[in-house]
Amino acid sequence: MSSELSSATRRKLNPRQAETVARLVEATGVQLREVGYDVLTVRTVAAAAEVAPATAYTYFGSKAHLVAETFWRLLQSRPHHELQAGAPVDRVIEVFRDLATFLSEEPALAEATTTALLGPDPDVRRLRRLIAGEINGRLQNALGPEPDLGVLETLSLAWSGSMLQAGMGYSTYAQMGDQLARVTRTVMGR
Repeated sequence: MSSELSSATRRKLNPRQAETVARLVEATGVQLREVGYDVLTVRTVAAAAEVAPATAYTYFGSKAHLVAETFWRLLQSRPHHELQAGAPVDRVIEVFRDLATFLSEEPALAEATTTALLGPDPDVRRLRRLIAGEINGRLQNALGPEPDLGVLETLSLAWSGSMLQAGMGYSTYAQMGDQLARVTRTVMGR
């Protein structure tokens, strides 16, 4: 990882720094499951990761940044679902169901991410763009070559709206797959 650019720090990390960031990210997930977003702080995550708070703040300026980075890394590490050769509508539904499964497996992280991504922190804004790009890339791949950009934009908005709906408690992350399947069928005409 030392030769890679870290999205947490926007700089190259040596192996020791990369390990520290990885421990902080891991501890964020554990802390979210144990105490939730409201109680989580950079300091509590640092303590759980056995890292000095000043060191944690070197890499993460806020808890929203920690949560967004944790979500980004987990999303990025999730394999792209092997898409069947079927119709684009079916492939998009597969993508949405896989993403909904991802969120329902980590409900505390999903809920915290919904809150964290709405923040104005510049590091969060940057991660928000990376996450949107990853989601759009998966959808674009499912739609196939030369997708209708209006359909892609509509599906992207449906994803964002679905995250917000679940984050506000109007639905659950587990229900997102079915909801997005219905939206996809409506948008794509099936």
